[in-house]
Amino acid sequence: MTEGWAGSGLPGRGDCVWTPQTRNTMNLLRETLFKQQFGNQPRVPPPYYRRKTYLCYQLKELDDLMLDKGCFRNKKQRHAEIRFIDKINSLNLNPSQSYKIICYITWSPCPNCASELVDFITRNDHLNLQIFASRLYFHWIKPFCRGLHQLQKAGISVAVMTHTEFEDCWEQFVDNQLRPFQPWDKLEQYSASIRRRLQRILTAPT
Repeated sequence: MTEGWAGSGLPGRGDCVWTPQTRNTMNLLRETLFKQQFGNQPRVPPPYYRRKTYLCYQLKELDDLMLDKGCFRNKKQRHAEIRFIDKINSLNLNPSQSYKIICYITWSPCPNCASELVDFITRNDHLNLQIFASRLYFHWIKPFCRGLHQLQKAGISVAVMTHTEFEDCWEQFVDNQLRPFQPWDKLEQYSASIRRRLQRILTAPT
């Protein structure tokens, strides 16, 4: 089985696959971990902690039927994006059928992961990939900006998470005990600021 969860702060290890009819709380993110890692505040609020990369994905048919979903975090020498690519490749999807994949990620991809995602989509033109990032990773460094440009040029949608995406991530990937999503202070303000920054990056000459 592919490891879908690893590291401290996660309840267990497995391939993180659900069916639409089941909800296994042992494979869900804890509420505190979700808020810490997906929070879009410009500075880490106390108590202080390290922000890591988590990637949660939903694989769907074009009619929105959920086929698979899961979550990965960075491991040594293997970023969450690469583990996600490995997982999708392992599913042996029908190349004659179209699919869409929605990814919620805590940090936008680094240059190497951006290149790997571009290669992955180029080889699998039956997949439509949408990436929603909570925060931009080293957005002031040119190679990281070029990586975002590469994704866009390859037809991969890159956007910033808003209340809508945070709420969906909360409902799909968090052990929320059926509680509704409660946004943190200034969520939309931070999201709008990050969205403007991303727009400047994507419209700037490379």
